[in-house]
Amino acid sequence: MSEKTEANIDSAPTEGQAPVDGEKMVFQAEVNQLLQLMIHSLYSNQEIFLRELISNSSDACDKLRFESIENASLLESDPELRVVVSVDEEAGTVTVSDNGIGMNRDEVIANIGTIAKSGTKQFLESLSGDQKADAKLIGQFGVGFYSAFVVADSVVLVTRKAGENGDTGVRWESDASGGYTLSAVDKPVRGTEITLKLKEESKEFLNDYRLRGVIKKYSDHITFPIMMLGEVPPAPEPEEGEEAVVEEPQVAQLEQVNDASALWTRPKSTIKDEEYQNFYKQVCNDYEDALIWSHNKVEGNQEYTSLLYVPKKAPFDLYDGNHQRNGIKLFVQRVFIMDEAEKLMPRYLRFVRGLVDSNDLPLNVSREILQDNKTIDAIRNASIKRVLGMLEKLADKQPEDYAGFWTEFGACLKEAPGEDFANKEQVAKLYRFDTTNNDKVGELTSLDDYIARMKVGQDKLYYITADSYQAAKNSPHLEIFRDKGIEVLLMHDRVDEWMMSYLNEYDSKSFVSIAKGDLDLGSIEGVEQESDEVKAEKEKKAVDIAPTIERIKAVLGDTTSDVRASTRLTSSPACIVMGQHDMALHMQQLLKQAGHDLPSSKPVLEVNPTHPILDLMDNEQDDERFKDWSHLLLDQALLADGGQLEDSAGFVKRMNDMFLALKA
Repeated sequence: MSEKTEANIDSAPTEGQAPVDGEKMVFQAEVNQLLQLMIHSLYSNQEIFLRELISNSSDACDKLRFESIENASLLESDPELRVVVSVDEEAGTVTVSDNGIGMNRDEVIANIGTIAKSGTKQFLESLSGDQKADAKLIGQFGVGFYSAFVVADSVVLVTRKAGENGDTGVRWESDASGGYTLSAVDKPVRGTEITLKLKEESKEFLNDYRLRGVIKKYSDHITFPIMMLGEVPPAPEPEEGEEAVVEEPQVAQLEQVNDASALWTRPKSTIKDEEYQNFYKQVCNDYEDALIWSHNKVEGNQEYTSLLYVPKKAPFDLYDGNHQRNGIKLFVQRVFIMDEAEKLMPRYLRFVRGLVDSNDLPLNVSREILQDNKTIDAIRNASIKRVLGMLEKLADKQPEDYAGFWTEFGACLKEAPGEDFANKEQVAKLYRFDTTNNDKVGELTSLDDYIARMKVGQDKLYYITADSYQAAKNSPHLEIFRDKGIEVLLMHDRVDEWMMSYLNEYDSKSFVSIAKGDLDLGSIEGVEQESDEVKAEKEKKAVDIAPTIERIKAVLGDTTSDVRASTRLTSSPACIVMGQHDMALHMQQLLKQAGHDLPSSKPVLEVNPTHPILDLMDNEQDDERFKDWSHLLLDQALLADGGQLEDSAGFVKRMNDMFLALKA
């Protein structure tokens, strides 16, 4: 037996490494942590283990069926693919076996369970400590093979990959105490066999009837037969006058437990909602029910069936750019071809789960063939329309459920304008935003509702982007809009600034950032109109303050592109205005922190001619103090707009000097 070695379960050992009998290996620290968390805290629904193991077996059979299209010898002498579940009450074990593709030693180490794959660390960081919430989260993550330890003290896996190693397989054994043992073993039959030594409190699963119920509940629609031993038929009673004949004991025969019919091939009218939900959980490894789904069969120029689901909760890595997954499985004539067929759904709909089964694609289709395939393009376009239609119906008929969807997946939909020009308007109809009409974050409005409330003469959709709700709500740019009763959309997701660079209009009305470019609200009626006296006073103030503005401009030099009197401000002394096509300061800051080089853009400083600080500066004769006032105006305007000061210490010093000067 070898000495205990550290083994990173995310990566296979050196190619060609010979198997060592009884080689002990330890779990990666993150995997062990997650495993212990699952066993002791999370799974209240223990029967999930059987669904997960059967699902893995089904995947193994799918892979072999696909591989055998080009290499029939992989089927050896056993072409009938199946999953077998058996119980040994005396030994206290449940065994799940299949005659699918199997695994070799390297694959056992690298891929034995989904929790061992990349993303484990990010998942652990997302756990909250709330057992109920974390149980749902781990369901979205997909626990796969290791769910066996929820009910088992120890697990033994024996496997041999089809077409490899003759009769020699791999035995994997663990009691979840921190490691596992690998050894070579005789295995004449290809596939994988997993034996669970059940915990005392899980002995209910030694009951044949209990297991059959779990299979029917979660795995009835697995497309391969799931077999269990049937009851032993009783010996026939001798008729009157006949002597009893001693017969050979009857042997129980394997019988199929599940329907083994692809649910998506059945007419919709024959499928219950519960069946759709169970199928979703089995196929998508989710702990919760789906939010909505769409089941469609298309006939004509193309023939295919789609079954598409929208989950209730976002997976923990939905916005992880390094590990984003697509949830659509591709089948061809009921034969499973590939997971995560990214060409079937755009990235902004990557949260959609389900499958597409085509009758028109070849069975040997590859990812390369999918790149420029008219059939795939047609299916993709129709699927996008179908998902967006589902969401429109949900928003219209079940607004509370849609609000929950938007919280989970809204940021994904905001990626659409830059990716899907053809459907940009339809997606924008689904958007929801905070606005100045609402008092609290989360009181959202649609663009259609905003348009319905627009003032007479208003032909533009006004918005502001910021790095938080509070920053958007308290922006000085809003002052004139509040005074005039004009509603403004408050956008504070990181993706919003990028989205608005592509979303130029909606319903033939242009979007206008209130923090960029010139501002003209003169044509909008129904707002409080200024008297001629007030207008005259403002114009006089602007003329009077013009020399002071020129002094400020001279002090700030090339740090700004211009300094001018503002028509936006009513109570703040100053604000930053970016060019019409410039990026907002908070977004510039994020990109710079991420290491991006950005073209330099100098903002405009707008000052409020009616503010007392401008009166004070107008009377300031000390050039150094005037210089400090000018820089303070710019710095506070930058901070209010989400920018970062290049000289924060200088800002603090100037503030302190001003306080001391006022005290004197």
